[in-house]
Amino acid sequence: MTIPLRKHQGTTQQTNGYATIDDFYNVFDRGMNVLYQLSFLLTADDRKAEACFVAGLEESVTSNRVFKEWAHSWAKRAIIQNAIRALKPRPPVDYPSSSVALYSGGERPKENQHFNLDWVLSLADFDRFVFVMSVLEHYPDRDCAMLLGCSLRQVSEARIRRFERLTGPLLTMAESS
Repeated sequence: MTIPLRKHQGTTQQTNGYATIDDFYNVFDRGMNVLYQLSFLLTADDRKAEACFVAGLEESVTSNRVFKEWAHSWAKRAIIQNAIRALKPRPPVDYPSSSVALYSGGERPKENQHFNLDWVLSLADFDRFVFVMSVLEHYPDRDCAMLLGCSLRQVSEARIRRFERLTGPLLTMAESS
């Protein structure tokens, strides 16, 4: 993947602490792998991931003033917002409120192993967004709920579904002991 050509060559460095267009190009250039991975984990699709990455770059360079120290966080948030606009993840309406019946089986990462890519990509869109935003990106629940346009409870229920899918058999074994 290549970063789009700069439309504003020769921008001057600002001394007021705000990120410049060049600062954002540098954030996306140096952090391309991490930022694209974030986009891919959210969208679970190469083409959509690339589109969200490029749209995130375009939004970042045309954004309002952002402190230079926040440029990387701003870039991630722009990618997340573009992925949300592209996929429109919605919480499921058919899951019971009780966490007991939420485990849906399926493959999980093996014990003592990091979350594998296939497991993350196999999550339903909403659950995948909650997982990536809250666990991998450390967004607070209230930020996840605000960005996803849902309630805190729906974010919490997605987290329960996700961890029960990951640890369901382990919880069942512990209860029978």
